Amino acid sequence: MTIDSNRSEQHAVILFDGVCNVCHSSVQFIIRRDREAYFRFASLQSETAASLLSSVGLSSSDMSSIVLLEGDRYFTESTAVLRICKRLDGLWSMLYVLRLVPSFIRDPLYRLFAKNRYRFFGKKDQCMVPTPDIKERFLDDS
Repeated sequence: MTIDSNRSEQHAVILFDGVCNVCHSSVQFIIRRDREAYFRFASLQSETAASLLSSVGLSSSDMSSIVLLEGDRYFTESTAVLRICKRLDGLWSMLYVLRLVPSFIRDPLYRLFAKNRYRFFGKKDQCMVPTPDIKERFLDDS
């Protein structure tokens, strides 16, 4: 599928569950290992995410975890995670080799984890608010 061609191809956008503790920690993890600031972020609960998802024919109500918008393509579930790892500093990029495992095996494992993430790690009452030093990495609804 194609996404908005006016969006810069210099950055990929990660749409994440803004109330999920695992997702919040994952965003912080990515920011620390993305020295080139390739990734931008938006909560799946935001109007920005709804607009971006709509541009690729998806609905935020269909999404329960992660979406990666990269260039003119989008990725979900384990493929999104592996493509994110590919761009991280350090040895994390080596995890991209797991793409050789077929998605019909990877994605059910991802969905099992995603389905239980609130039970295991809890959730917040509201979406995360970025600190001033990383605020520019987050897409805002205005």
